[in-house]
Amino acid sequence: MLRLLIADGNERAARDRHVAATGRTSAESYAAVVQALAPGTTCRLVSPADADATLPAGLADFDGLIFTGSTLKVSEGTQAVIRQLDLMRAGLEAGLPVFGSCWGVQVAATVAGGKAAENPRGPEYGFARAITATEEGRTHPMLAGRPAAWDAPAIHSDAVLEPPPGARVLAGNPVLGIQAIEIRHGAGWFWGTQYHPELDLDELAAMLRLCDSALVEAGFAEDPGAVAAYADEIAGLQGSDPEAAHRLAWRHGIGPEVLEAALRRREIGNFLSQLSTSAG
Repeated sequence: MLRLLIADGNERAARDRHVAATGRTSAESYAAVVQALAPGTTCRLVSPADADATLPAGLADFDGLIFTGSTLKVSEGTQAVIRQLDLMRAGLEAGLPVFGSCWGVQVAATVAGGKAAENPRGPEYGFARAITATEEGRTHPMLAGRPAAWDAPAIHSDAVLEPPPGARVLAGNPVLGIQAIEIRHGAGWFWGTQYHPELDLDELAAMLRLCDSALVEAGFAEDPGAVAAYADEIAGLQGSDPEAAHRLAWRHGIGPEVLEAALRRREIGNFLSQLSTSAG
């Protein structure tokens, strides 16, 4: 049975907004995905952004560490950021396998000597399109089962712009050269994606509504009402009316790699399989 530590990347106020919009924190959502993919897994949830967070005294009791997304930016260098850099560093130096999406990738890359900042090619809101594996990525176990090209849920303006020394860039797309990466640091290793394989589509829709002003500022929508309408359609992709969902999928060019949970969550499932093999 796996024992995982799941670090919520958000500060308390952002967690509260997320709960109000989706009904649970990002860490709780991740834990639900993990337990669906690997029943019996024990998950301890922590919030290292908080100054008063209760963190484990040591990491030897865990088989792995997961970092969620966050509204924070590594470049801000606040104490909330530094505490998470410290946890990532401690996990890797202790030899833990680590998985992270979006924020987690940026934290891991920064710890290992890479650079994360605002992507000069622009943000991705909704979906990262036409992701393709690099030559190394085509045979990497994190991407096992992915087709030649795929789409995935994504919400980010910052990204890893320079990989750490020795990192393996596994996938990219026209907007961002580093969509998936492996990083080795200390005795540990990190697998991660800039996109969000953990997100269900109703949760993605809720997060789009939360950042409606950013979408308008980026020129993706005329006003918050247009964002809300788009978010409603994204949520409808998993709605109770299969015929309506089919029409929405056609309208938005969404295929099974996004629509089917088992396919959307491949990278997380592959990470858990790797842990189970190691633990066994």
